[in-house]
Amino acid sequence: MLGRTRKKTLTHSVKPEDVSLFPPSLLAHARPTRVVTLSADEPFPELKPDDRHTDAWVVLLKNSVPIGMVEVDLTSGPGAVKLRLQEFLAKNRLRAPEPPALADNELPRITVVVPSIIERIDELGRCLDSLGNIDYPDFEVLLVDNRRELPPKDPLPALVHGRPWLRVIREELSGVSAARNAGLAQAKGVIVAFTDDDVQVGPKWLRAIGTRFAMNPQLDAVAGLILPAELETPAQIWFERYYGGFGGLRTFTPLTLVTDHDVRPSLRGSRILVRDSSDGEVLRSSVYGIGAYVAGANMAFRRSSLEKIGGFNNALGGGTPARGGEDLAVVISILWADGQVGYEPGAFVFHQHRREYFELVNQLKGYGLGFTAMLTSLVRGDRRHLLSLLSQLPSALQRKILQGAKRIRESRSDGAARGEEAQLYPSELVRNEYLAYLRGPLAYHRSRKISRG
Repeated sequence: MLGRTRKKTLTHSVKPEDVSLFPPSLLAHARPTRVVTLSADEPFPELKPDDRHTDAWVVLLKNSVPIGMVEVDLTSGPGAVKLRLQEFLAKNRLRAPEPPALADNELPRITVVVPSIIERIDELGRCLDSLGNIDYPDFEVLLVDNRRELPPKDPLPALVHGRPWLRVIREELSGVSAARNAGLAQAKGVIVAFTDDDVQVGPKWLRAIGTRFAMNPQLDAVAGLILPAELETPAQIWFERYYGGFGGLRTFTPLTLVTDHDVRPSLRGSRILVRDSSDGEVLRSSVYGIGAYVAGANMAFRRSSLEKIGGFNNALGGGTPARGGEDLAVVISILWADGQVGYEPGAFVFHQHRREYFELVNQLKGYGLGFTAMLTSLVRGDRRHLLSLLSQLPSALQRKILQGAKRIRESRSDGAARGEEAQLYPSELVRNEYLAYLRGPLAYHRSRKISRG
């Protein structure tokens, strides 16, 4: 347990390399880890440790679709690593059947919208590079410049240079929702896909999205898989262990989310039914837990469905006092209106997790604050959400507390004594996120005042 003074120092000034300020037992499970993407359709290469990496997280692709992530010990030797991958593949071979191949003229036109305040220049450059390598017949890319003022030395022209396929539009109203709405207003595609400026998309990202929409005309939205671009610092590894997949356990199976009609009419829309590709029931859960499947870094909508619900709420999201929740709010609104949402792991992207610890602290505070701000916005828009939330609050709180405790401290068998527990995630991060829940409603009211001018 860290002392009170040390906690304050960690939260505000610690960089990941200042390892002496963290408990050694915690850092032992946060070593730099190589992220490797391998195709199971080809012979596995030899994976060996280097001066920095003794562990690796291997993303296995089958038919160009991720089927799982395998954590391997590189010091066990190339032969043992290959055997581990082969054993995983044997158990998961049927997870990714051959994806349907549609002719190019059967795929819908897609507009990709990337909001940015043009601060993370290197990350934005890598994002644009990946968008330039997309394999898709008919798409456009809109970069929404969401800066309120342009600096004297503007780095944007250099980023745009040599990318004739990229169109830049301006939106001076601060906030990712306003930026996304600006992109939506100028989109020419029947599908509008959104990603962030710290993301690199896979070359078949749009093909997976377009195929899913074309094969399922009833879908209003499709969300994709989010993988880590790197795991080089403790902050990145802690984020991945706690928020892997942005909201829960990462899923590698195509799913469809629909409204659960097996509830009383007054709570209709409050719960969702999750089905697999064979229409089998996977689970039933609260609609407010949609974050396990959806994140703004990788989501797409039928333009007509998004316009029907009024687009994104300008008082939610990064760049506003509410700080988040806009992605969840729009998907919940679709499901609340009896819409359907697909989850497609073939539409995968790589997210650049925050490298420094204080950035992670700030990010998780934003997640907590944004979640309750989002709930406040839903209640203001439809009072039935209040009844829905009250009916689910006791079980939701219990589940959240248990989930947080489990994530902070879980049993390990790799090197630990029998029954010994090793802390994998700083407990103060969980507390920061939970305490931020209390500030969400007030932050949303502040955001509403600002967004209305």
